[in-house]
Amino acid sequence: MPDKPRTTHDALEDPRNADIKIYVNGEIVHRDEAKVSVYDSGFMLGDGMWEGMRLYDGVWAFFDEHMDRFFDSCKAVSLDVGMDRDGIRAALAATAAANDMHTDVHCRLMLTRGVKVKPFQHPALSQSGPSLVIIMEHSKPATDLQSHGIRLATVPQVRGLPMSQDAKYNSHSKLNCVIACLQAEQAGADEALMLDPHGFVNTTNACNFFIVRRGAVWTSTGDYCMNGVTRQKVIDLCRANDIPVYERNYSLVDAIGADEAFLTGTFGAQTPVAEIDGKQIGTGDRPVTRRIRALYKALIDAEVARAR
Repeated sequence: MPDKPRTTHDALEDPRNADIKIYVNGEIVHRDEAKVSVYDSGFMLGDGMWEGMRLYDGVWAFFDEHMDRFFDSCKAVSLDVGMDRDGIRAALAATAAANDMHTDVHCRLMLTRGVKVKPFQHPALSQSGPSLVIIMEHSKPATDLQSHGIRLATVPQVRGLPMSQDAKYNSHSKLNCVIACLQAEQAGADEALMLDPHGFVNTTNACNFFIVRRGAVWTSTGDYCMNGVTRQKVIDLCRANDIPVYERNYSLVDAIGADEAFLTGTFGAQTPVAEIDGKQIGTGDRPVTRRIRALYKALIDAEVARAR
């Protein structure tokens, strides 16, 4: 019997989440009452954008960077947010206050094109304005992820070309990644390692991917992956702290032969990778990953202090 799959979003159980309140189009209601129409374009077509953010000691970490990505993506697909950044910040503050949430909180901010007048694809059929939903949960990453790490499997599903569906859109249309995750699970792994259209290592189904070889950090060019906020912070931290870092094309043989590998994301920050395709990565000692985690924690502390 294979081990139960882990995910980069495994969290410690928190009974408070059974009674969270959720923001739905300006109202804050108990999770059992939080509903959108079956005619909503997000439910019907996956037509929408979202952001994942974390609350540390009352501060939404890297709020401006997340809003840059969110508003740029919405503009690119002609999706009216319906409010400015200050409006988003106020909605976040109201939702956190309603839940008495202050730290170790994960938020999923979701915007769709809104309710359609007929169940068809054309965006003009969404005539009632956007739907905005904010889900916040008390959420601490599971502690065993740092010791056990994530098991990845390379999968047939690839990250597509920008002219098909640009991976830089944090869109509700995630079927590509869901299929990849299913393929990894069926291969006995936790999550999927996805290649780009040219066969180079790209990203996982949920997070950006890094390797460490001889003390240097490698990640993909970024051409076919989500422009992750945490990904960029790690690159910036390496450059500022004399850790060689390269955004480059590299092959699966480079990844499997790496000394360390880790994932980056807003929820888990940096999550180690234990194996790829059943092959252990390195010796299990991860000094560069530990150093980057410490630098990132210090960066969060500085962000909180600056925001206050």
